[in-house]
Amino acid sequence: MTRILGVILAGGRATRMGGRDKGLLLLGDATLVDHVHKRLAPQCDEVAISANGDPARFSQLGLPVLADTIPDYPGPLAGVLAGLEWAAQKGADVVVTAAADTPFLPSDLVVGLRQAAAREKAAIALAASPDETGALRLHPTFGLWPVDLRMELHTELCRGLRKILLWVERHGAATASFPAEPFDPFFNVNTPQDMVLAQEIRQGGARRDY
Repeated sequence: MTRILGVILAGGRATRMGGRDKGLLLLGDATLVDHVHKRLAPQCDEVAISANGDPARFSQLGLPVLADTIPDYPGPLAGVLAGLEWAAQKGADVVVTAAADTPFLPSDLVVGLRQAAAREKAAIALAASPDETGALRLHPTFGLWPVDLRMELHTELCRGLRKILLWVERHGAATASFPAEPFDPFFNVNTPQDMVLAQEIRQGGARRDY
């Protein structure tokens, strides 16, 4: 049986939120990362958080905190790598990643990614949702990643690779499409205004016009 581990990517610098950890901002009575964890955990065998700095700030979740193994904060790909290395130690086959600032992620994220990978015979799968025009928009931090690619990813990061999509293009990736009504489940909190919208979505009052 395939073992699937989840990794919440919480390594962003949150410059538009005053440098604070976005995942630790409150949405209702729980932090953003709490909301992400509650939605991702039932879909995975285990979950960890990818984050740098003091791991104690996430202690309330009781989850492993994975620091980058590549120096100088190279971005979310380093978080993917940290997750793959952790998963290899756990004997897992694949990792599914999710961003820490997306409190409404799909409850069928893992199923959708796995089905897309199987359908398109791809090792990697990325999530997507339609934008206001109906065109699919990829969400690169929401992906299914095979543990077997960890050594190659480590090498590419050491060579300076930083963009998720550039690495994915080298392998080809399946696209898992998720509906964006009544709101986009990949809506993420980048600004104080986004937090207001998140409150409206949570209360059932937001329209798909952001």
